[in-house]
Amino acid sequence: MKSQREILTPQMLRYDDFDDRAETRYLPYLMYFHRAEYRSATINTDRLGFRISHGATERGSVANPPKGPVRLLAGSSTPFGIGATYDGATMASRLWSRYAPSVPWLNFAGRSHNSMQELLLFLMHRELLPEIDEIVVFSGLNDLALSRLPDAQRGDHGGFFNCGEYFDQMEELRASHRKARRGFGRRAAGPEGEPHVVPPLADRITYAVDLTSRHLAALRLLAGPSGARITYVLQPLATWVRESGSPEEKAVFGELDDISNFWELYGDIATLETGRRYADALRVACEAQDVRFLDMSPVLAESVTGNDWLYVDRAHFTDHGTEITSRLLAESLGLS
Repeated sequence: MKSQREILTPQMLRYDDFDDRAETRYLPYLMYFHRAEYRSATINTDRLGFRISHGATERGSVANPPKGPVRLLAGSSTPFGIGATYDGATMASRLWSRYAPSVPWLNFAGRSHNSMQELLLFLMHRELLPEIDEIVVFSGLNDLALSRLPDAQRGDHGGFFNCGEYFDQMEELRASHRKARRGFGRRAAGPEGEPHVVPPLADRITYAVDLTSRHLAALRLLAGPSGARITYVLQPLATWVRESGSPEEKAVFGELDDISNFWELYGDIATLETGRRYADALRVACEAQDVRFLDMSPVLAESVTGNDWLYVDRAHFTDHGTEITSRLLAESLGLS
């Protein structure tokens, strides 16, 4: 018997294959990135792993950019387009082909990336791009979600998804090289066995905003010579938009909740109140750096009804959700 997810969002089976952990592509410095030259009816990537964008009459990507100036849609899996039925239904494609077509848009997003990885992605590929007219960073959820990790995993630059596996593997590697030591050479006992206590929500919001602010400052320095305008858009988590979704969302979300620990891990950040508190803090940080800021959740909430099916899960859009969000993004930012 097919699940509601398979019936209502069959394209997600292709994303399951695309995200197959056995096929994870690990890269120096960046940790991981998309499978390169992936081909399907749903999702296609270039030789570097960037998703291909569709304009009205042409296509382009970071490895194969169109001539002339470009605009970049950066961020994590939501602007990457998880949930879209095909490449032309992603946000970058809808902006390029319909809502802000005066300059081509390239999909510059990284699946499961935090703000540091988003910054590194730009640093590592900037030389491949033509003149950059605009950079829109559509992000924010992952830094807040990852703020619950232990200090040893977060470090100075923020944790990343599946970093626990990375640290476990590195410890095994160190152990394989470690020789028995005596006296002063013996390793001191540490707190590794102590249970991790998740920091209070207020501290986690402050931490995530600080990371984002630091990485935006670095992006401004890197992008400065191009004259590109930078805008930071806080992505709309489903529960930051409305407390109850469409009938289709209720069916799919309920099914996903039965097989995941979403509420256990992220219940406190998934409330409307947390979304507003986080947005207010990010707005202040962006204003201090002269970076335009937009909280997409209330903008989207004011433009939809309870029957609008926006999400395939709580973070990623349906084609309909992407269409509405792309239009509102162009209108809110005055993009042409």
